[in-house]
Amino acid sequence: MASVTNAGVGSGLNLESIISATLQAEFQPKSAKLAKTESSLKVQLSGLGGIKSILAKLQDVMKELAKTSVFENRTATVRQPGNAKDEGDLVSVSTSTTATPGAFNIEVTQLAKGSRAVSAAGSTFSSSNDVVSASGGTLTFAAGAKTFDVVVAPGATLEQIRQQINKSKQNFGFSVNIVNTGSNSQLVVNSNVTGVGNDLKITASSADFNKITTEAFGGGTGGLAIGAVDKAQDAIIKVDGLQITSATSTFKDAVQGLTIKAQRQSISGETAKATVDFDREGVTKKIDEFVTAYNNSIEMINQQSLLSTSPLYGDPTVRAIKDQLVAALQTTVKDAGSFSTVFDIGLSLNASNKLEKKSVVRSVGQALDTNYSDVGSLFTNAKGIAESFNKMLESYVSTGGVIKKRQDDINVGLKDIEGDKKDLDYRIETMEKNLRKKYSALDVLIAQMKSTNNYLTSQLSQLSRAK
Repeated sequence: MASVTNAGVGSGLNLESIISATLQAEFQPKSAKLAKTESSLKVQLSGLGGIKSILAKLQDVMKELAKTSVFENRTATVRQPGNAKDEGDLVSVSTSTTATPGAFNIEVTQLAKGSRAVSAAGSTFSSSNDVVSASGGTLTFAAGAKTFDVVVAPGATLEQIRQQINKSKQNFGFSVNIVNTGSNSQLVVNSNVTGVGNDLKITASSADFNKITTEAFGGGTGGLAIGAVDKAQDAIIKVDGLQITSATSTFKDAVQGLTIKAQRQSISGETAKATVDFDREGVTKKIDEFVTAYNNSIEMINQQSLLSTSPLYGDPTVRAIKDQLVAALQTTVKDAGSFSTVFDIGLSLNASNKLEKKSVVRSVGQALDTNYSDVGSLFTNAKGIAESFNKMLESYVSTGGVIKKRQDDINVGLKDIEGDKKDLDYRIETMEKNLRKKYSALDVLIAQMKSTNNYLTSQLSQLSRAK
């Protein structure tokens, strides 16, 4: 009898159910165990990733607090005159780290301006289309230490020359206009180069251009004149009554560390009051960020490890991180003046090991008011708070850190599980083949026995009828 392909066909027994039950009994518990281990590892991996991410954010904050520049920043506030709403601001003030805190009254007695040249009588044109020079040449423009040239083509008109000057890529601050009075056309040239002695000057390569230069070719006065009120002038301010001049309306370090920009002239001696102070608001914001980042780290660690149902419950690495965070927070800093720990500047730990801006000693604001530079020293000194945190955090969150190694180990475990799954599938497949081979032989044997039984039964039946 040929072998069957469906177990039990020949014998009539439910061999398929027997094979299936045997395979399930072998496969199910081992597969479930692998799935449980895999799920646990994946949850641990996710938990470690969350902790690493939140610690990296804390490290970013501590790197900022390690910078002395954070505590060296200054702010300047300006109280403008009472009529600023109608007249506009009198001055603007910006600071550098070298500015000394203090208050200053600023008056603007004169704004800086550039010079202006206008066509003099007898040097006007009948219209803007008049040809200036039949042969062409070069015009040279100067103001202060700057110069540029414009090459004029033969037969160029006054309007064409105006456009050429204004569009020149070398033009550093000249603007040229033509005023048509109805009876003639006059040239008006403005320079934005300010400061006494920086009047504009225009010369040319030939006498053809004398009507549009300030100096005639070969010497003498050209056709453009600069009136007394049109000369370039300095800006003048008074700071607490002391007069200061500048070639521009921007005064850099007139008061050390400050840049004062005069925006309009004072009316009737009015002043603006500039107050320079440490950037307390900026530092307070950084300390707030530190408190938030620290508390978020503690919260994340608690979520991942505090309860027996947590994915990293009892994990020694996570426990060590939490212990070291608290240890770093309790760092005692030398040479920080009045403060030696973060608890001296108005911070405290609550029962959940989280930071609070609440202290019976003082507030953060009071610490900054009384000993601003010492607060900076507490964070930025060698072996200060920021360095203690950064060294500890680096050992965990760096590419070669403890958390990365733990993640690598878990990934190796997950890879091993994938191999174990394949091995289990192979063993079950082999087992099924062996079972089917054995039960196939049994099926054939029983089928043969049934066939023999049927034959004998038939023969006995015929013998009985023959009698």
